[in-house]
Formats: sequence, C-alpha cells, structure tokens
Amino acid sequence: MPFRRLVHYITAAVAGALVLSGCSGNGGTTPVVVGEAKRGGSVSVAEVNAFSSFNPYSADGNTDINSKIGYITHSGFYYLDDAAKVVRNEKFGRYEKVSDQPLKVRYTVNEGVKWSDGEAVDAGDLLLSWAAGSGYFDDADPLAGTGSTYFSVASDTSGLAGTVLPEIGADGRSITLEYAVPYADWEVAFDVGLPAHVVAAKSGLNDEEDLIDLIRDSPRGNEEEPAVNEPLKRVSDFWNSGFDSKSLPDDPSLYLSSGPYIVRDIVPEVSMTLVRNRDYVWGQEPWLDEITVRFTGSVPTAVEALRNGQADIISPQPSAETGELLAGLADQGNTVEWYNQSGYDHLDLTFSGPFADKDVRQAFLKAVPRQAIIDAVVGDRQTDAAPLDSHVFLPAQPKYGDTVKNNGSSDYAEVDIDGAKALLDGDTPTIRILYNRDNPNRATAFSLIRDSAAQAGFQVVDAGQGSADWARALGGGGYDAALLGWIGTAAGVSRVPQIFRTGAGSNFNGFSDGDADRLMEQLAGTTDLGKQDELLAEIDKQIWENAYGLPLYQTIGATAFSARVAGVKTSAGPLGVWWNVWEWRLAQPASS
Repeated sequence: MPFRRLVHYITAAVAGALVLSGCSGNGGTTPVVVGEAKRGGSVSVAEVNAFSSFNPYSADGNTDINSKIGYITHSGFYYLDDAAKVVRNEKFGRYEKVSDQPLKVRYTVNEGVKWSDGEAVDAGDLLLSWAAGSGYFDDADPLAGTGSTYFSVASDTSGLAGTVLPEIGADGRSITLEYAVPYADWEVAFDVGLPAHVVAAKSGLNDEEDLIDLIRDSPRGNEEEPAVNEPLKRVSDFWNSGFDSKSLPDDPSLYLSSGPYIVRDIVPEVSMTLVRNRDYVWGQEPWLDEITVRFTGSVPTAVEALRNGQADIISPQPSAETGELLAGLADQGNTVEWYNQSGYDHLDLTFSGPFADKDVRQAFLKAVPRQAIIDAVVGDRQTDAAPLDSHVFLPAQPKYGDTVKNNGSSDYAEVDIDGAKALLDGDTPTIRILYNRDNPNRATAFSLIRDSAAQAGFQVVDAGQGSADWARALGGGGYDAALLGWIGTAAGVSRVPQIFRTGAGSNFNGFSDGDADRLMEQLAGTTDLGKQDELLAEIDKQIWENAYGLPLYQTIGATAFSARVAGVKTSAGPLGVWWNVWEWRLAQPASS
C-alpha cells in the first residue's frame, strides 16, 4: 500500500514526491504490548488538516491528510517504511525490469485484487495512472500560454514523460513501460491510482474498454501543433476534480477502496470514520476494525483529546509552546516522540502582479524576519535553531553546508529594512498572502511577516483560508505570496522538478528558468548520487538568484499516543504514523 501523492509526493505513487504539509513524523520506538493483543477494536487519531479530496494525486488534492487517507484506502506494488526503504508488496503484484537498453519495466497485478465494488484492479487502472502521471497528451506551452494540460497531477511528469505508449499484457492485468532515456527514479516512478472504470463512466464513456481505446488511439501532445482532444479532456476534467469532496459522496463509486480500510462516514471539517475492508487480502492484514480521524489544528485541543480518551494518537503541529503541553502527557503515561521531519516551511512569491518585478521580490524577502518566526514557532525544540538556507537540501544532508556558502542565501541572512526600502524607491506595493488560517504556526508567521514588511512600505493583506480550502487556492490568482510546507521522503530526486520545473504540477507560483530546467532534465537521468548532489546545488543557486522565495525552517514533528494502543511507529516522511497502519492494535492489560 504505497504512499501516493510529492511531496510523492502520482497517479503513480512517486515516492520522491512532496505533499503539502500540516504535520507528520519520524523515528521512534514501538511500545511494549502488555499481555496478549487481539484483533479488532477501534482507535481515534487527531490530525491537523481537514480532508478535502479522494484524489490525493492531483495538484489540488495533494495535502498531507488526503494522502494519508488515500494511502490506507489504496494498495499498490510497494510502500516506503520508516527509513524510506522501498518494501515490495508481492501480495498485490510485482514489477520487474525486463530490459536495460532501453529501460523497460513490467507491472503485473495479481489475480483476485479488486476494488471495493468488486471490479478487478487491472491493466486499465495501470494505463490511466500512466496517462495521468506522464503528461503524454499535454501540448501546453507554459511560456506562450497555448495548448492544454490534461491531468493536473501534483507530481513531476518528466520521468514518465520519457516513456512511450505502454504495452498491455495479454492477461489484462499488466503493462510494460519503456523509457526512451534512463530515469533515476524508475523504481518508485509508478503505481496504481484511481479506478479506471469509475473515471470512464463518469466522463461519458461506455466502459473501461472505451477508456483504454481512447488512451491508445489518442495522439501524443505536440506543443508545435496544439489541438484539444475533447473526449480526453472530459476524462481528465473528471480525474482532476470529480473526486473532491469534504463530505461523504452519495455515490459510493467516488470513494472506492483497494486497501485495508474503507471510508464509512465524514463530518465535514470535523471527523472521518474508516472501517476495515473485509475483502482485503493482498497486503498486510490490519489489526483494527475501525479508525476515527478527528481534524483539529489546535494543539491544546489535540492534547486534551488524548488526555481524556477522545483520541489515542495525536500528531499536533509543534510550536514553541507545545513542549510543556506534551511533557504533561508523558508524565501521565503516554508515549511522546519528537523528531526532525523531512520537510520544511517556506514563503513562495508569485512571478506576476507586484512580484513580476525582481526588485520588489528582493525587497520583500529582505523584510522577512526568519529568525523571529523560528523563535516563535520552533522555540527551543531544536538546538541553535536557524533559518533554512537551501530550497533543495536539509541541514543533515552532507551537501547542505557547502551549498549554502555559494547559493546566494547570505543576501537574506538578516532582516534588512533599509535595503528593502532602497529597492522599493518609495513604492508601497500591496501584497496578499495565502496561508492556512487554521494552522497556528502559519498564522504566527503571517503576522510577523506582515508587521516587518510594513516597516519597508509594503501593505500586506490577509488572504488566508481555512484548512480544507487553502490548498485548492494555490496556483490561482487571488494572492501574491503563499506560506506553506512541503514534506517528502528520502527516496528519489523527482521532488525538485515537481516544484521548480516550468509548468510542473506543483509549480504554483509560475517560476520559470531555462538554466534550472536544463539542470533538472539532467537530474532526472542521473543515477550517480554525487552527480545528483552537484546538480541539486546548481539548481538551488538558480532558485536563489531568481528571488523565488525563502525557505523558513525545517519542520519538527511530534507524536503522542496512549498506552491503550501499540504498534505505532513514526516516519519522518509525509505519512508520519500512518505508514504501518496495519500494525496498530489495542494493547491488552496484563492479567493479575
């Protein structure tokens, strides 16, 4: 049951992808089970962000909570463990490299694997995943503003874009991908996404076979001669938004499961209940019969829920004030874990409106009080916490130190109001900042940026939205800057072009740099880790030179769980505690 998104993270489950984050986790110990555990029972989990889509692979649906729910309601060829190691799920199917020159990979779903409506997971589902994740049919020229982008995927398409139209196996359960050039992330580049038979029916086709024929018969997109493929557009339009919902749809086909759990009920922006998928035998057998997810961005509320038994597991977003609250939980016999996430919070500027002018972008960045934000949000949870000075590396990575010496981040090491004023030369631009209003850390960062930027002459407007809505606004025209977070895994390098390549699915601010694009193209085909680091460092420098925005700080994760539940392990990546949900179980008290 792979994580799909990147960070990673889609139609194919791109393990290197990033997801828009609220909070998640890493590392930690498994509590000792006292007595014997029995299968069954239920637990409750408190999460920061509210659910908004049954399609976590789309740019709009790519949030941490949507991806977590997508993970436990979908199965696939592999998953990532808490060390970001690829673990193959051969109960679901198998994938194998059948050729190196050219690179060919065959994916086969085992017989008997099915969606919760009884339909088989088959080659049609695989082909739809490829169509969406490859951008094969796109003929859009982002710079010229011509042509069409069909499937709005969150992940980077450049890897699968190097494949030809897949060959479907005679068994009807397999496809073979052939890459025109080597691809560094081929092992985590592809997996099953949404049910093809549902997408076919909802987009006006007779059945899944019609969808397969449409994909096979449609020409590859050509930027030089763009032409709208209307039947394919109906398919992609439904794929892009047809699974979006804050509540439980009346039509069960919109929330089918191929994983260990099925969504049973949703109270919009409050809670979700999932029950065990009794037909699921093509993966790890889960212990629990039911999981309730409660949505709250308030740390005190989450802590109180754990304290009074309304929640068994919480993953609140830590802030400077969180430590004392969680310490109190530990004193009461709960397990509390702190860790550095494989993610970061950042401020991105759009390349339009007032920020089309590089001087205005640079002026705004000079006014951002990064250290003050860290002091308010991180506090003493990190020793000598300092601003993050790379867009592509985290401090623990070996290349980080050398990269930040040369990437241009030193220009924004301190707040420079005088320098900002000089660049503005008397102008007083109005800047609208989008962020999640229900996230206390982002609200704090917004207030500090607003007050500091005002000293330089900027008029900052609050364009924040609620936790279920803000991600959908990304890429729209209603803001000039955005406060957000990415969280990914250590697997692969596709997370970088996912955000920064011209026209990429998660490139929400319109950044485009030819030199950076060429470096990212090289990155996708490079398997040498040392060369990958060199290319990433050059890409980082290009991003800083363009005054793209500012990385703020590496995010910290916190997880707490009661003695009532066992089997909880935390991952630093997007899934946090959810990566091994099948191991969660009730801890039985010792007999006296």
